[in-house]
Amino acid sequence: MATTAADGNLKPYLRKNGVKCEHIGKNGYHNHKEKNGQGTGVASRRHKHEPFEQAPMYVAVLTYLGFGIVTLFGYLRDFLRAVGLEKCNIAQEREKQKDFVPLYQDFENFYTRNLYMRVRDNWNRPICSLPGPVFDLMERVSDDYNWTFRYCNRVIYDRHTVNSINSLRYMDSIHEELEQLVANFLGVESAMTYGMGFATNSMNIPALVGKGCLILSDELNHTSLILGARLSGATIRVFKHNNMQSLEKMLKEAVCSGQPRTHRPWKKILIVVEGIYSMEGSVVRLPEVIALKKKYKAYLYLDEAHSIGAVGQTGRGVTELFNVNTADVDVMMGTFTKSFGASGGYIAGKKELVDYLRTHSHSAVYATAMSPPATEQIIRAMKCIMGKDGSTEGMRRIRQLAENAKYFRSRLKEMGFIIYGNDDSPVVPVLLYMPAKVVAFAREMLARKIGVVVVGFPATPITEARARFCVSAAHTRDMLNRVLDCMNEVGDLLCLKFSRRKYSPQPDLCDETDFELDS
Repeated sequence: MATTAADGNLKPYLRKNGVKCEHIGKNGYHNHKEKNGQGTGVASRRHKHEPFEQAPMYVAVLTYLGFGIVTLFGYLRDFLRAVGLEKCNIAQEREKQKDFVPLYQDFENFYTRNLYMRVRDNWNRPICSLPGPVFDLMERVSDDYNWTFRYCNRVIYDRHTVNSINSLRYMDSIHEELEQLVANFLGVESAMTYGMGFATNSMNIPALVGKGCLILSDELNHTSLILGARLSGATIRVFKHNNMQSLEKMLKEAVCSGQPRTHRPWKKILIVVEGIYSMEGSVVRLPEVIALKKKYKAYLYLDEAHSIGAVGQTGRGVTELFNVNTADVDVMMGTFTKSFGASGGYIAGKKELVDYLRTHSHSAVYATAMSPPATEQIIRAMKCIMGKDGSTEGMRRIRQLAENAKYFRSRLKEMGFIIYGNDDSPVVPVLLYMPAKVVAFAREMLARKIGVVVVGFPATPITEARARFCVSAAHTRDMLNRVLDCMNEVGDLLCLKFSRRKYSPQPDLCDETDFELDS
């Protein structure tokens, strides 16, 4: 009988990396030995406090009921439009094209015109300043219930002007410098940069795998990863989020059974995961994934869009957070839109991998390079993090970001909100559940001059709508306290404090040396 991870086959690798495990539980997570009430090892410290509290039953029932009510009213309004009692603002296909395949799907149209349009003012708010801890929103109003907007010549926030960087350096040399800098920053042989982060995933995965290959994808992976997997033509199988038991079961089946019908071995097996999951705030269980990858001779694709420059002792992402060798990750991907304040993305790894992508990736062959100003911005930000600008400002910001994330999370938990994700994650999802409360929350916070990002179906499960906060190192304690005070006020006003757990602050799980400067 074949052994599984629960039988202990991952123990030698994990012990080598400082993780002591008894066994893998039913949820696929490792149960770590305790010493003086605290887990030992890197993975234990990083994942011991990663809650995914379930909503109370009445909240789930009311959420479904809310969607049911707005759906019924949607059908009523469609009837009124059909008989001419209500103006129809939707795009309609011409009568002559009725024999063609429809351009729009019925339910997508129904959802857009009857649910999304009523609350559209809470999304895609126009920002008219540079991004930062404080920014300007252009005020807009609608005379037709959010079908169209009129922009006013007023901004909701006032902020100081930040001088932009003007790069006049030669284009080829600056891109070469950036790619070499990315490789040095990650500790890999080579790297390649792209002008668009979304295309970095969607256009490079098809260059790496194709027909006869198998992709094992985490169920909460970003849309860009999902699109890239679909475009590749490879077979796709989805494993439960961060669940090592589910992943190993699929790996074992893939190795034993091979391809469907023919049962030939798969040409490649590619495991696709994210460093920090953008909607959950959870951190990948990287040591366990690498152990399974090695055990079953698979490849690993790691998307660090939200983790690079944000976690780890020196901001080098989840590989540094778990102290694993970057050579164990076959394809390292990241974007420059978060921690580096610019645009674009990168693929890094062995020189053979990067050389192959330079000639086979659609993003490399057909797309244009990123602009010199954006490239210069990334170089300066990365040098700041690495300390190559002659200061310790980068390390100070890494430390400040970690402190801000833990403080913001702990305060929200104390208030009684349901918060998802890892304590180290700067992505902080606050669960709101009910569609009416999502809209009311966004509008109430905006009335207090705080812009928030609310997320609902189809970006999240229909019953798990949420607000997503992304904490920055530039946020001061006063800024965070102001937001927290407003959150507390709005949470009481709208009855959003659903947590039934009594929160007690956890001890700092970081080593004393976590934020020491490199010698």
